[in-house]
Order: sequence, then C-alpha cells, then structure tokens
Amino acid sequence: MFIRAIAGISSQETFRANELPAEMLAYEGKRLKAVEPDYKEWVDPKMIRRMSRVIKMGVASASLCLKNAGIGAPDAIVTGTAYGCLDDTGIFINRMLEFNEEMLNPTAFIQSTHNTVGAQIALSVKCHGYNNTFVHRGVSFESAVLDSILLLKDRHAKNVLVGAADELTDLSFSILDRFGIYREDASSTASLVATPSKGTVAGEGAAFFLLTAEADPDNVAALDAIHTFYKPADIAEVKQEIITMLAVQSLTIDDIDLIIDGRNGDANNDAGYAALAGSFFTGSQVVSYKHLCGEYPTSTSFALWYASMILKAGSVKGFGIDDVAGKQPGKILIYNHYKNIHHSLFLVSAC
Repeated sequence: MFIRAIAGISSQETFRANELPAEMLAYEGKRLKAVEPDYKEWVDPKMIRRMSRVIKMGVASASLCLKNAGIGAPDAIVTGTAYGCLDDTGIFINRMLEFNEEMLNPTAFIQSTHNTVGAQIALSVKCHGYNNTFVHRGVSFESAVLDSILLLKDRHAKNVLVGAADELTDLSFSILDRFGIYREDASSTASLVATPSKGTVAGEGAAFFLLTAEADPDNVAALDAIHTFYKPADIAEVKQEIITMLAVQSLTIDDIDLIIDGRNGDANNDAGYAALAGSFFTGSQVVSYKHLCGEYPTSTSFALWYASMILKAGSVKGFGIDDVAGKQPGKILIYNHYKNIHHSLFLVSAC
C-alpha cells in the first residue's frame, strides 16, 4: 500500500507542516494539549459551535489530507478512536443527572457516539461510500489501517481515508489521573524519555492518511506491513514477533535504517524498549515520539505521521534532533505497545 497524503494535529506544530518542525514544543506538567488551527477554513462556521474539539480536529485533519492528495472525496473512510467524543459524553451524562433523566436534549447524545468523527468527515466532504469506525482500545488505529488495506486489496476502493482521533477533556484527565498513570512532578517533556520515572504525560491528537494501492511519484511513503500481537510473555516473544514480521518481507533487523519506539517516560513501560534498544536494535538508529505527542491509545497515528514526514524529507532532522546517522532512511520500523497489552508494528519505506 502507498500513503498518498498525510495531515495531523498534535501538541506540536504539525498542522500544515510540509516538513518536520525544526524545534519541538516542550511542556511542563503532565498534560499536553493539541495545537489547534483556525477551524473556520476547514469546518462550516455554522457547524463549529456544535462540534466538540475531537470532531473539529478530525474534520480539519481529514480535509487537509484530502487537499494534499488533490481529491475532493475518498472512496471510503475508516476511523479509529479509543475514547470517542468524550466532551459530548460528559455533557450528556451530566445533563442526565441534572434533569433527573427527563427532558433531555438529544444533540449531546447524538454527538457523543464514537463514529461521530467519521460521520462528520463524510458529511463535510460528501462521501457516500464505505464508512467504519474501530474502537479497539490500544489498537483502534491499527484495526482501521488493516480494514483499509483489505478494502484496497479486495478492490472495493481505489483510495481510502484512514485516521485516528482522541481527545482529552478536563473530566477524563481527572479520572485517569486518579489511577496514577501520569507523573506527579512538573518536569519538562523535553527530558521525558531521558529521565524515566513513575508515570507519563497525557496526550491527544488526530492524524489522517490517504491510502492507495497505486504507485505514484507524489506518494509520500509505502506502507509495507502492519502487525499486532497481544500480551507477549516476555521480551524474547516480542523479538520473535518482530523477526517473523520482517521475514515475511524478506528482511532482517539489519535492513532497518530507523526505529521509532513508543517510550513514554514511565520506567515500567519503557523497560522493554530499553532492553530491545540495548541488544536487538543496536544496528539501527532509534528515536522515540511520545515526548512530542503524549500518551494516548491511538498515538501510533502520530508515529506514522512522523515516519512519513521523515521518509518524505529523507532525513531524521527535526524536533531538535540532528540527523546523526548521516544517511537517508529507506526503511522505518515503528514499534509501540499500549500498557504492555496491545503491541503493534508498522513497516514503512521510501517510495
């Protein structure tokens, strides 16, 4: 499969970016908020006030992706989300309590469903084709990508708009924070990965990709493979999963120029990544990405955006990182796990 165009909103200045930002935006504390654009250009002004942030982020990212691809509407839209429209969900539940479950306005409920983002994208670009949303926790985006690949391989679509979007509200953050997921100190995200301790930082964002099975000089990157696995017993099993995936592509780990891993600053979370980096990944350059976007279930969509931008530019330089490898990356492996339960691998290469 090929990635024809990309677009994303994150806690970095990624929207409209034609190359990786030279410097990263560093944050203090345990919550990263998305850098949002002026939505009036991408969303009908009459609809903006009715949309929650995650819907606006999804519609804007999808619209820019299609604009970058030079098409008006895709043949299909596939979306991944773990949290859905949290803001509208919170509003609906609070109103149920306030009004004792009587005289409720249905708008908040209609907007709170997980498939609202995909539906609003379809309405905005007038796409009447296949539309599906996956809500599979830490592999929601991966499931959406797999579904998109099947559509293209079965020739049910020539191009598929696939992406993911998740937001963090004050209510959801306060609930998640009670579980001790996030850091207690107010350290800078610039040192998040370098100084692992207990907890990580919360994130949010949206990223969309136009996938096609047709080779084209304008393609950003090639998506060679995607693989997911569940609750591996140990690092040896993770290593074997990676070896098996690469072997299907007639590759070994020595053929990988760059590895993007999902370290998030939490010592327990990062132990596996460190073990692989210190042994199995020693022949490749390794960079992380969650100090840029924070931790959330569909953060791999940001990682794929990151990898695609690197392949497009032919350099790892960006976000304050110098291209120390000194060579143009041809193949990038993304490895991430969510809470050490859902593990995923993406293999992308230059066209």
